[in-house]
Amino acid sequence: MASVTGIGSGVRAGIRFLKGSGGMKGPVQVRNGSGDVHITPRYRQFPELTKSQVRQAHFLSGFMWFWILWHFWHNSEAVLGHFPYPDSSKWTDEELGIPPDDED
Repeated sequence: MASVTGIGSGVRAGIRFLKGSGGMKGPVQVRNGSGDVHITPRYRQFPELTKSQVRQAHFLSGFMWFWILWHFWHNSEAVLGHFPYPDSSKWTDEELGIPPDDED
């Protein structure tokens, strides 16, 4: 029964939205600024950071590198692969695309 009332209230809200009232009472109010820019633009200048923002950035970047290096150290197969690397000294010149020495 609760699902039926939930669907019914959703349908009513959709109908109000489509009618244009959007569920708001009274006239739509528009908030106008004072006409002046609240934040002065800083063209081609770095933003001024607070000490708290710098500390948070250092903490988050330090934790990120800890996380990456920790998982690389303890689970390096995720990056390097699960199979042994082939021994390149056993490859022939033909497999490497090197022409024979007697060709001119």
